[in-house]
Amino acid sequence: MSTTKITMNIAVLAITSGGCLLGKRLADGLDSTVFFNCRGGLRKTLLRAWDEYDGLICIMATGIVVRILAEKFKDKYSDPAIIVCDERGEFAISLLSGHLGGGNELAIQVAQIINAQPVITTSSDVQGLIPLDIWSRDLGLIAKVREKEKFTQLTGKLVNNGVITLYSDHHISYLPEEIKTIDNPDGADMVISHRTDLPIAGLQLYPKKLIAGIGCNRNTPASEIEYSLNEACEINNISILSVKSLASIDLKNDEQGLLDFARQHDYHIDFFNRDQLVSVQPQVTI
Repeated sequence: MSTTKITMNIAVLAITSGGCLLGKRLADGLDSTVFFNCRGGLRKTLLRAWDEYDGLICIMATGIVVRILAEKFKDKYSDPAIIVCDERGEFAISLLSGHLGGGNELAIQVAQIINAQPVITTSSDVQGLIPLDIWSRDLGLIAKVREKEKFTQLTGKLVNNGVITLYSDHHISYLPEEIKTIDNPDGADMVISHRTDLPIAGLQLYPKKLIAGIGCNRNTPASEIEYSLNEACEINNISILSVKSLASIDLKNDEQGLLDFARQHDYHIDFFNRDQLVSVQPQVTI
């Protein structure tokens, strides 16, 4: 059984006397955890906790949780993890966001603390297969927002067939046995590449490994830097999703437009002196 340490802000919520005793025990056993006695104000507290915490542990009937929170459900990429326990502490059910949200691991950790049975129902976990969304996240791979539903389709194919195919032009540090590599991107279920000119029928995942060197005149606005970087990527058939960070000469470390652009897109910037930059051989020059 997994013993991965959960690092998230967690709210434990209960409404009965027995549930509150169990909830306080869980709050004491988990880091970054707050306990709420919701008697008389469950709906308001539960809805507020949804917006403020990464994980919710609800010691109450599953139906109550679903009825209150159903209006908040969005997708597995943004919903918090939801764990439901009975007040006797016999079961810890991973109800929502089991993979990306960490719900499955949290259910297992909860079960270990209170000596309960974790209830995991995601197909890949039940069959001992790799969760594709977790695997890609751990490797730093991302997909376009409009293609994220292909994860669900591929997981279904993996569950039904036991194998999917992969083409990659990047080194993959961990490749589970149920993912088989092939030589042609157009015949692969998944493609890992920063390139945008490949013939792809399946899901493309972009490795976040590229560093964009930025040079600019003084007082260049962030919008112009953004336009130029997007244009450079388009000309060279490179996805901007693969840009990991920025680099520039140390003379630009106070350039406001560059700093604003990095902040707006959550890019880290490394500044180098002239000698350091001269020694670097860029892969693409614009």
